Amino acid sequence: MKLMKWVLFVLALFFTCMLQLSRQEFSAKALAPVERDNIGLGPYWFEGKAEISHYTLSQNRYRDVHPGEAVLVFVTEPFLTDKQVKNEKGQLENSTTVLKLNAIQRFTTGIYDYSVMTSVFTPEDLKRYPHSLKTTSSSQDWCGQTFMQVNHEKDKYKVEIRSYFENEADQNLNLPIALLEDEVWTRLRMGPDALPLGAVQVYPSAMYLRLMHKTFKTYTAEGKLEKYTGSEFNGEKLKVYSLSFPELERKLEIVFQNKTPYLIEGWIETHPALADKQVRQTIAKRTHTVMEAYWQKNGLKDLPLRKALGME
Repeated sequence: MKLMKWVLFVLALFFTCMLQLSRQEFSAKALAPVERDNIGLGPYWFEGKAEISHYTLSQNRYRDVHPGEAVLVFVTEPFLTDKQVKNEKGQLENSTTVLKLNAIQRFTTGIYDYSVMTSVFTPEDLKRYPHSLKTTSSSQDWCGQTFMQVNHEKDKYKVEIRSYFENEADQNLNLPIALLEDEVWTRLRMGPDALPLGAVQVYPSAMYLRLMHKTFKTYTAEGKLEKYTGSEFNGEKLKVYSLSFPELERKLEIVFQNKTPYLIEGWIETHPALADKQVRQTIAKRTHTVMEAYWQKNGLKDLPLRKALGME
């Protein structure tokens, strides 16, 4: 009897060690630095301008799909790795080049409206920095505001959440490093080979988590990179990168041009709605793209430039 107990103990210890090793190997695979030479940013991104794209938006919210618009602003800038803010003084120490994304989505739900913005700061040097250094996200509607910031600090994420809603309220978290869904967009623009494939641990997008009032934690997702064969988007040789989250019954599909600089044609997000749990889709379709130093175009005389973006 004692021998049997000892054998069972040894077997249990063995399988526990194997499970821990498997988790470590899984994490290492998911977080390995990018080594491919064809991944990075070309001259397109260093002309002193930002790429601004406008999208029509059909947003899954409550019991309907609501009209709106989205704007994606991609631009490179120097970024301080210690303070994790824009390098405005030109110091070389603790500075790296990042591809920044400002993603703005606005839509109405009946009488009131939403404005959601996410910012992502992803270093160009994915070999040295395999993850984004910082993301921020804010959401405003007539009920209140929420804000979330994620900072990469050595071997953890430092997360701050501030919310109008009681179940979220004020949170300060230290969480393990894993892929952020929000950084998928910038990694894609550096080259689709930088995107993780297969099973991967992912923190879903800040917009999804806040609008669905879900906990900021990792979920197992399946990453796929395929030829686009759908009918929602037009173009030659389009590709689609998808992340599927079985536990959330959710799928994100980003459709893009399969040549540098990998312009994003749009996206489809499918998941059960908050109010009635019916599965609906958010769909965004690109209408216009311009390269512009928009920070210099801030006078009344520059208002007509909005029409070039398909915006009134």
